[in-house]
Amino acid sequence: MVLKTSSLRTLFLDFFKGKKHDLFSSDTLVPDDASVFFTSAGMNQFKPYFLGEKEGTNKAVSCQKCLRTGDLERVGKTDYHHTFFEMLGNFSFGDYFKEGAITLAWEFLTKQLNLKKEDLWVSVYSKDKEAYTIWKENIGISDHQIIKLGESNNFWPADAPSLGPNGPCGPCSEIFFDRGANKGCLNKTCNPDCDCGRFVEIWNLVFTQYDRVGDNKLEPLPQKNIDTGMGLERMAAVLQGKNSNFQIDILQPIVQNVREHLNANENNSQANSLINSIVDHIRAATFAIGDGVYPSNEERGYVVRKLIRKASWSASLVGNQKVFLYKLPFLFSELMSDFYSELRQKKEIISKVIKAEEERFCSTLNIGKEHLLTEIKKLRAKNKNSVGAEELFRFYDTYGFPVELSKEIANQHGLSVDRSGFKKLILQQQERSRKKSMFDNCIFKKGDVEIRENSQFCGYEVKETKAKITRIFSSYDQLLAGSETNALGCGEEGFIILDKTPFYPESGGQLADKGLICVEEGGFVVDRVFKVNQAIIHKGKVSRASILKGQQAVASIDQDRRGALARAHTVTHLLQAALRSVLGEHVCQQGSLVDEDKLRFDFTHFQSLSRKELDSIESLVNSFIFQGDEVSKRFISLEEAKAEGALAFFKDKYGESVRSVTISNYSKELCAGTHLSNTFQAGEFVIISEASISSGIRRIEALTGKKAHYYLKDFQNTVIELSSLFKCEFTQVNNSAHRILKEIKGCQQKMSGLLKERIAILAKDVALKCKKNIEGVAFLFYTWDDADSFLAEDPSLVKSFIDFLHEEMSGGFVFVVYNHSGKNNFIFSACDEVVKEGFDCKEFIEILKESVSLRGGGRKTCIQGVTLNIPVDFEEIVIRCFSKFAKQLKR
Repeated sequence: MVLKTSSLRTLFLDFFKGKKHDLFSSDTLVPDDASVFFTSAGMNQFKPYFLGEKEGTNKAVSCQKCLRTGDLERVGKTDYHHTFFEMLGNFSFGDYFKEGAITLAWEFLTKQLNLKKEDLWVSVYSKDKEAYTIWKENIGISDHQIIKLGESNNFWPADAPSLGPNGPCGPCSEIFFDRGANKGCLNKTCNPDCDCGRFVEIWNLVFTQYDRVGDNKLEPLPQKNIDTGMGLERMAAVLQGKNSNFQIDILQPIVQNVREHLNANENNSQANSLINSIVDHIRAATFAIGDGVYPSNEERGYVVRKLIRKASWSASLVGNQKVFLYKLPFLFSELMSDFYSELRQKKEIISKVIKAEEERFCSTLNIGKEHLLTEIKKLRAKNKNSVGAEELFRFYDTYGFPVELSKEIANQHGLSVDRSGFKKLILQQQERSRKKSMFDNCIFKKGDVEIRENSQFCGYEVKETKAKITRIFSSYDQLLAGSETNALGCGEEGFIILDKTPFYPESGGQLADKGLICVEEGGFVVDRVFKVNQAIIHKGKVSRASILKGQQAVASIDQDRRGALARAHTVTHLLQAALRSVLGEHVCQQGSLVDEDKLRFDFTHFQSLSRKELDSIESLVNSFIFQGDEVSKRFISLEEAKAEGALAFFKDKYGESVRSVTISNYSKELCAGTHLSNTFQAGEFVIISEASISSGIRRIEALTGKKAHYYLKDFQNTVIELSSLFKCEFTQVNNSAHRILKEIKGCQQKMSGLLKERIAILAKDVALKCKKNIEGVAFLFYTWDDADSFLAEDPSLVKSFIDFLHEEMSGGFVFVVYNHSGKNNFIFSACDEVVKEGFDCKEFIEILKESVSLRGGGRKTCIQGVTLNIPVDFEEIVIRCFSKFAKQLKR
């Protein structure tokens, strides 16, 4: 019986649970780790245990969802590479080491999965005699099935001994499955060091035993750790007898669905490769969006946008003309939600996100094509015969414009493209991406600033406290270097650390407290507070006398500011609850700003909010306020908070103990900010704006407390003033305004009709006086005088004037000059008939530019712009240039 992928996952986790390993759920794809964009390995969530910063478990097992972009260009072209994949792993933090890890791995593979001993090969680091001996003597693998490799292949990080980085590292041992001598290169000496495809790497055992302190200087670590990783998809492919990961039970149905949609032949290898990449990229996007990462132009969002667009482009290469990728999240939900329940819960919103990005990409492609054609025309005008690498990359990076399409369009216009230069730029981008998607050189660095003080925050309980000044810094450079000073004099700015403080540091979107730090004679005005590691830093200026290190002080916050911040922060929670109630549970916080009685809230949603929806949201928030509900704050474990369904903002960092803020039965969030004790204290709430800030992300700005009161008071005064002007009751202001606007519109229409009659008469007179025949082409030049200046005040009147001139001339060309806003404007227009015969207004303007200074733009039928100077003989110059132009026309 073929083992299903879900069964393999369960079997692995249950095996190690039976070996006394603590089971950890998959961490989010958005890690609490600045060194990586996405969770890229099973060990990411265990870094605190590896570093000895966290206790509570010495053995762990997990199945971690991972996302890497370092091999993006290889996905689909090979059988085993993925952007998104699941990593099975077992970990030891100072418990078992090499013998235990190797023995457990061998037992699972041969006893649980029933793999044959002769089908398994291993590699070890060439200098790791201990691992070699364990495999040969303890496990009993024959010599020819153990290969020794160098630090590039069997050390983590790769090449660490010679190239670094400094820090924890160690040799590793990889386990390979032999698909058989009839696979791959067919060479009798083939072994796992060959990349022909015969050997599939299924498990990597990392033995973290050293601390690198310099070139080839490895010192033993006091705590030796084990970090292993088995690719779920690869192992499933081996057990299910498949030649490719894309043929396993959780991917093959989707591959087949995409193939049927694209009507692609199964024997078309190029189409197969593209289909595999489509399935991979949309699976990666599905899981990333499910974890709150939405397409955007920066960082993680840029990666998700790129994945969707790359999949969309791949589909177009197979022949697709319509959006359809948005349907795939529903299939992934069917196949994988048994373990990842969030897919079932969020499939609707994930689908909407992908559809919006698909449609956006189609639109962007058209825009990119127009820009590329313009660039090609410029290159041809300069006698260039190639589109440069930088331009290719710009169109690729800005518009998602595939280089293949750029090449195709350029070739159609007789230009080549610098693909080799483009590839170099892509490789540079991939290297930057790889460093972010894997580990950077600072993976185990604990902080950028050498500050190790632990400030006690007591601001939840008190607004003022006695404290001791523990450190003083006179500048930010000093702070970065950890180089302190002993005192600050009157008028000097600096940074102060206290042993305890009521000042809330800027965090989670909430602005910091302000206030005073007073010593016996001196005073320090605090204007900013922030946190470095566990230290709370107070930035400000000495207002009197001096401040000395070691002095006893009284730290007191501005209570009015604290109250206004608390009102805005609590209302932010009420707003999120209202949004989710009115719009749906897909609403997820994407950012916020909490200021004094003012807030900004960014959230996921895919269309503008109607006036009715905004009214409902505003009313619901105010009803929460007027209910006077208690705002409960308590510290609980992170696992307990998750079990209770508390909302968390994915960009924030959370420790083992978290602060849960609960309001009645409608709001429960993890939040360290300052809050009211009762919703009634917020006063009033009013939304002042709602807008889109990026694809699928919208922003609401609102007021509460005093600012909401004054805003509504100003609004009330405005309505009262209007009612006085309109001579009506204030409840009738809206009707009166509509009536007056309707009357104004009627007057404007009458005026417009009269003006058009006047324009028609003017055009008839101008055509009679100014029409010329130049080289057999009808041409009219006209500069209107002050008597005609009314035309320049309304662009639609200018257009009407041009249209009337063409009617009077029965075609041809018109060149009109007029003054508007202190600038000499021009319009050069051609009727449709002459343009169809090959005439192009842009070409004439290029000729005219040689004689006068002007700038403008437009289409073949019409160019408009400004002339930087008008010479006395301007008409003669224009006519002379037009004569030259007319001789070149194709009649």
